[in-house]
Amino acid sequence: MGLDYSVGCVNFRDVGEYLGLLMGLSPLPTGRLLRGGKLDFVDALTDIGQPATILNLRRGADRQTWTAQALHLPAPNDLENYDTTNPRVRRWLNEAVAVFEEDTLAFPVLIHCTSGKDRTGVVVAALLKILRIEERWIVEEYLLSDGEVRSKWIRQALDGMADTEAYFHRVDLTRVRANLLQ
Repeated sequence: MGLDYSVGCVNFRDVGEYLGLLMGLSPLPTGRLLRGGKLDFVDALTDIGQPATILNLRRGADRQTWTAQALHLPAPNDLENYDTTNPRVRRWLNEAVAVFEEDTLAFPVLIHCTSGKDRTGVVVAALLKILRIEERWIVEEYLLSDGEVRSKWIRQALDGMADTEAYFHRVDLTRVRANLLQ
């Protein structure tokens, strides 16, 4: 059975809240990082956690962003986004993570793609890895998504960025961590 894209935002959740449910105590505050699928059938920002910034990873632009700051960083559709060793994926992923080093970034931030699991899953996994969250919790958070998800896919993505300092060498990871954890 496929995902129903005609109602709300598929795979929507507050990453910090769900990490808290998984881990007992979340290292990421609630209300900072939201994730989900396309917003075409969302009626109001209050339905999706009232994001102040929306980071769209789809090729197409969002039809509406309401009052939220809109950022568009599409991942090329011809790439396997879980292959983080691919230079083009690495470049895209570095651009997505660099968004979080900006002191002017307004929170909460909603990261979304079409289904809220593949492109979004890789970016969220990268951010959680940067926060030094154990891989097992990153995998569990990813597996909360409906649709076709496999732990081996997200593990492949995590393995490709094993040394986060080297992988994201052009991004100020200290600032990314500080901004996410405020």
